[in-house]
Amino acid sequence: MKFLWPVSLLFVMLSCQSSQSEKQVVTEGTPVEKKVGKLLHIEDLTLQHLLDSFKLDGTILIFDEEENALYFNDLEGAYTGQLPASTFKIPNTIIALETGVASGPEHLFPWDGTDRWLDAWEQDLTLKQAYSVSCVPCYQEVARAVGPEKMRSELVRLGYPEMVFDSATVDNFWLQGESRITPYQQIQFLRRLYHEELPIRKTTQTAIREIMLREQTEAYSLSGKTGWSIDGEKNNGWFVGFLERGGKVYYFATNVEPGAGFEMDGFAAVRVAVTRLALTRLGYL
Repeated sequence: MKFLWPVSLLFVMLSCQSSQSEKQVVTEGTPVEKKVGKLLHIEDLTLQHLLDSFKLDGTILIFDEEENALYFNDLEGAYTGQLPASTFKIPNTIIALETGVASGPEHLFPWDGTDRWLDAWEQDLTLKQAYSVSCVPCYQEVARAVGPEKMRSELVRLGYPEMVFDSATVDNFWLQGESRITPYQQIQFLRRLYHEELPIRKTTQTAIREIMLREQTEAYSLSGKTGWSIDGEKNNGWFVGFLERGGKVYYFATNVEPGAGFEMDGFAAVRVAVTRLALTRLGYL
């Protein structure tokens, strides 16, 4: 049976207002600030209340670049690695473009007519569309075409956290196995991408920024990628990216798992919904 995406977002009315050893406990609603080097760590338990209201466990990490401030609900979670899941489509897209496996955003992945997990995947898709609907078979095709040796060397060149794979797992290591990336590492990679500090061609930089864009209004633009891995009975979800508004940029990495009483049919939508509310809570969105 194919998985059905939820047709509406869950809205919640909220009534509440660099080392793990340096974590502080907030007993009330007031954020606690601590300078660690030049980086300001701010533990804000209203972010935890937000997760609790959705019946989620996990971490919300938001970085305000102008203030050099890292907002979080759980510092340990910010530095705990998880499978990258489909957030790996960000570096995978870059590698596809850099190696010539994909020619650009309009590169076409023809559908071979076989049944796929989602109806949205059962059609010819451009690279941009494949990213948008998170087409796993399309990106598995990319990974196989790149090959394990080139994939490994490109990840090293990009400075992406170490992934664990071989020739047998090159097309699924981001979904299962021992590969891990932390929310903080997600933000660090996104910062390098945003500031054009990755060793990639200008055409690749332009293409990945176009492909990542999810929403653009007169007030802001929102770019990013969701991810969802299922390891045994463990569901783990991501939403990572950056928000540009008023000449400023804010990076986010949300990593969540369903808590007690959570209805799984809302898991696809909740990753984005809880992140948007967190950005709104901090006055960024």
